[in-house]
Parts: sequence; structure tokens; C-alpha cells
Amino acid sequence: MSMDITVGTFNLNNLFSRYNFSAEVEIVRAGGIEVDAEVRFTFVEPVGYVFRSYMGKLVEPKSPAERKIIADRIRAINVDVLAVQEVEDIGVLCQFALEDLGGMYPYQVLVEGNDQRLIDVGLLSRYPIGGVTSWRFAVHPDEPHDYIFSRDLLEVDILDPRRRERLFTLFNTHLKSNYTRWDQDGAAARARIFDRRRRQAEAVATIVEARTRPNSRYVVTGDMNDGVDAASLAAFRAAGWVNGLTAPKETRPAKREQPDAYNPPHTAWTHRYKLTRQPPQFELYDQVWLSPPLAPKLVDGWIDRRTRHSGDGSDHDPAWVTLRL
Repeated sequence: MSMDITVGTFNLNNLFSRYNFSAEVEIVRAGGIEVDAEVRFTFVEPVGYVFRSYMGKLVEPKSPAERKIIADRIRAINVDVLAVQEVEDIGVLCQFALEDLGGMYPYQVLVEGNDQRLIDVGLLSRYPIGGVTSWRFAVHPDEPHDYIFSRDLLEVDILDPRRRERLFTLFNTHLKSNYTRWDQDGAAARARIFDRRRRQAEAVATIVEARTRPNSRYVVTGDMNDGVDAASLAAFRAAGWVNGLTAPKETRPAKREQPDAYNPPHTAWTHRYKLTRQPPQFELYDQVWLSPPLAPKLVDGWIDRRTRHSGDGSDHDPAWVTLRL
């Protein structure tokens, strides 16, 4: 008997959570202490709080309002297996799954990766989890002394409800972003970013080939930070993987703009980027690739379309496919 299973990806856009002292300060002020007075907070060991920063600044938590938005979107799309990106750590993912998503995903996976900004890749699943492997320490032959993945390549086996067999293996990653600092040479920085993303894609393809067989069923997904036809992702296409989102359906039409040239020419996009006084660019950064044996099981592909140009809780839209196994 066949069954349908939905598999997707969603960049949660900095899902951080940590203790916030602003509320305590407000309590002190309300208690009548002079605003200019010196206030000292003392914590008894063990403190239990970890302050994490990036480039000298405390990393801010995701606001409750934005957490609710992304949680509502996940509830609405209701996929069975969801690869996620930009999550602080496993504690935050478990808390989000329990408190924000109401326990709809009993299985959560996240392994701490390499990102200096503290964002990791993870997985939420209704289906039981088998083996879990992190490839955060993988290298590329062009740079054998440097870890190739900015975050990680997370490998997870998805099992049937009775744990009798492996349905497929999911590989989740988050390739090098396009961000460049204002004080960098733009052209040189973009060239370095392209080369690193190309090497990362090559490493993904090499690892997947080594870990699977010609008849294996697997999904390669995540935020690739480039389009499916980009030169940087040539290794994906050379591996024979099938793009599951060639003509995805939308949960709602994209919000329209004037002039009409500012509107997307197709449905296959999850990321919108706009420079000042320039038409926006629409790219399918969030991808779902299927192994050749799994591709015939594809029923359809979907994207949950944002209601605001800037995004709803995230600057990415979640994407998923339905597989009939």
C-alpha cells in the first residue's frame, strides 16, 4: 500500500532564544530606584545563562511576534518532514517544537555546526529518525586544511512509522550566503563567495555519492543561496539529481507590484532581493533535489507564498514536495 509523505525546507531566519535583561531593568525602574543610580545584578552559580555574540555584539532573540508568524506558517503547511536552517541550537529547536508548534513534531535533530553567527541546520519530523551524521568537519581537496561547510551537511535517515525500514535519507545544508561587508571590494568578495559555494556544492555531491548507492532514495535540500541553474550548483545537476520544484504550486498568489516588471515571472522562487531603485530579483534559494530512484515518486511541489514583500517572519518562503512511496 502506497502512502504520501511531504518533505520540505524552511529558513527560519535567526531563530535565536536567550535571556533578555530588559524586563528586569524595567522592574527596577518601577520599584522607584533612581534612573541614574548604579544597579548591580548578581547571579548565583551555576548561572544557567549563556551570552553569545557575533562581531562583538549580543545576538538578539527572535521576537515573539515573528516566532508566532513562522510557527503559524509551519502549522499551515503541515509537512511531515521539515528541514530547517538558521536555528541557534538543539535546545532552541526543541523548545520551538514543543511550545510554538504544540508538539506536532516529536522528533528533532540538530548538530552544532561551524557558523560564527551561531546559525545551524536541523530537522523536524513526524516520522521516526534512524541514523544521524554531521559532516561539519568535511574538507574540499582544494582547501584540505579548512572545513568546507559554513554551517554543516546534516544526514538523517527517515524511518517508517514501525521503524522496520528506511523510507529515504535526507541531506540538509545551508550554503555560503551572498552577504558582503560594506568595507570589502564587492567584485572580489563576490568571486570568493562564488568559489566557496561551488566547492561546498561539490563537497555535498561527493559525500552523497559516497554515502548512497545507485538505487538509493534520498533528498538533498536546504538554503543553497543560489538558483537551481547557477554555475555554483553545477555539481548537483551533474550528479543527476532531479529538481522537485520546477513548477511549484503556491498557497496564495504573490503580492503584486507596480510596474508589472517588478512582479515574479514564475512561481519557482522562495527569496526576493531588491536593490534601491532596481527591480527585485526572485530566486529559488530553498531547494528540494531528489535522487533518480526517488524522482518518479514525486506527486507535486509547493511554496507557501508570503503576504509581505519583505517576508512573513522570514525572508524566505518554505517549500516542499509530496512523495508517494
